[in-house]
Amino acid sequence: MVKITGQVIQLIRQALKEDIGSGDITTTFVVEPQTKARAIIIAKSSGILCGLTVCQEVFRQIDKGFRFKFWHEEGDKIRRGEKIAEIEGKAAAILSAERTGLNFLQHLSGIATLTSYFVKKVKSTGVQICDTRKTTPGWRALEKYAVKMGGGRNHRLGLYDQILIKDNHIKIAGSISKAIYKARIRNKGKLSLELETKNLREIREALLAGADWIMLDNFSIPQMRNAIRLIRQFSKSKKRKIIIEVSGNVNLKNVRHFAQTGPDLISVGQLTHSAPALDFSLKIIKSW
Repeated sequence: MVKITGQVIQLIRQALKEDIGSGDITTTFVVEPQTKARAIIIAKSSGILCGLTVCQEVFRQIDKGFRFKFWHEEGDKIRRGEKIAEIEGKAAAILSAERTGLNFLQHLSGIATLTSYFVKKVKSTGVQICDTRKTTPGWRALEKYAVKMGGGRNHRLGLYDQILIKDNHIKIAGSISKAIYKARIRNKGKLSLELETKNLREIREALLAGADWIMLDNFSIPQMRNAIRLIRQFSKSKKRKIIIEVSGNVNLKNVRHFAQTGPDLISVGQLTHSAPALDFSLKIIKSW
């Protein structure tokens, strides 16, 4: 289960404020304040379930008195039509929290489901599927959690926990060697040092300069094979493990072909920036 941190609560409160604003006028006009109800959340799509505790916290931010019963756990494979959870409490609060709670659930489940498809595609290759920083602003912790629920691996969380030298850094530094040298001196071995490369020449320069991690960005499959062979040979000769990551234009049709070239990781921005939502609905089954 994801930890409900202060950051997550702040995001939930912001989402509720966005939706409810000055008040849920329809519910206020139609539903009596003392009315209670029981509702169920039903899956309208099949996939991987993710975001139950976040959905639960949405309801609790409106009314702490809700009672919940979960029929599934985080990471479960669910089928269309299955009952996911049961909620009991004030009817007005259920209706006011409904859309926001389902929005969190459907988005996170969508990411977990798409990730599981990619993971399945590379099964038995030894390659890990990982995410990127292409996340919804404010949602990164939750979206990366959803990737893990789908069987993927988290890449760096932000600009603070791993060195990743890209083309613009190189442009400003003057060369790959200069960029790596500056990073190595100032880093003092604390963080892994990754470099994004476009061709074999850049890879050779990065290896000689001391990169720990090489990203092959937008390489064709033949280029990947040549690059990975070069890196593995260098790694063996220096007796130093160098991580190889493949990135760029990855999709469900080609990801297994990419994996079969032998990298350690394949990063997929699509996991978080383009995952289709898994659909859920909430139905009132009793009121009193």
